[in-house]
Amino acid sequence: MTKKRTETPLFTLPFLILTTLFVVCLILANLVEIKTVPLGPLTVTAGLAVFPLSYIINDCIVEVYGFRKARLVIWLGFAMSLLTALILNIAIILPGTPDWDGQEAMEAVYGSVPRILLASFTAFICGSMVNAYVMSRMKRTAAASSHRQSSWRFPLRAIVSTLWGESIDSLIFFPIAFGGIFPWPAIGSLIISQALLKTLYEIIILPVTIAAVRRLKRIEGDEVTDTEATDYSWWKLNDI
Repeated sequence: MTKKRTETPLFTLPFLILTTLFVVCLILANLVEIKTVPLGPLTVTAGLAVFPLSYIINDCIVEVYGFRKARLVIWLGFAMSLLTALILNIAIILPGTPDWDGQEAMEAVYGSVPRILLASFTAFICGSMVNAYVMSRMKRTAAASSHRQSSWRFPLRAIVSTLWGESIDSLIFFPIAFGGIFPWPAIGSLIISQALLKTLYEIIILPVTIAAVRRLKRIEGDEVTDTEATDYSWWKLNDI
């Protein structure tokens, strides 16, 4: 049986592995986001196959290590994604050799439109932070409950927090990225379908997430439960 702690443990190998996976999934999602893929009657982006994994990892981190560690990982993901975008755009600007004939293809695939970048990064920060906040607060409620089989147990926390996070992400991304380009009814449909599909992704893979959380708790030997003293400020990176 794992112990419950109200203080953050030191950085450990499992935490560092989760952090690395989170950052890699986020960068990969941004790189493949440009490709559209048919999914039955819907059209989605290739990023749908990768991006929800970042929310699943986020859930694992909040459940085992607490909100403060999740906040750190979210900002690391943001910083590394921004760095990737900057380096790719610098590479595009650099003059190629006379035999280089891939400039147009590189610009088409990796050239970042400022509006899309703004939409993507803003939506990611807000959606991920809301996901971590909801997950943490629901766990606090469960910890304060005298009922061990509370309806606030981990599977429900994971689903509800993902629905909140993905909804906020879609509500921010699509209007900023495509407002004035697509009809507003189409944007509304994209917001709803993307949030529901990504939440469905979470539900389908939930058995794997539950197993991963149980394994993490056994490896770490404890888990963090946030309290009223937890500072949920998004910018307080020195509080880890």
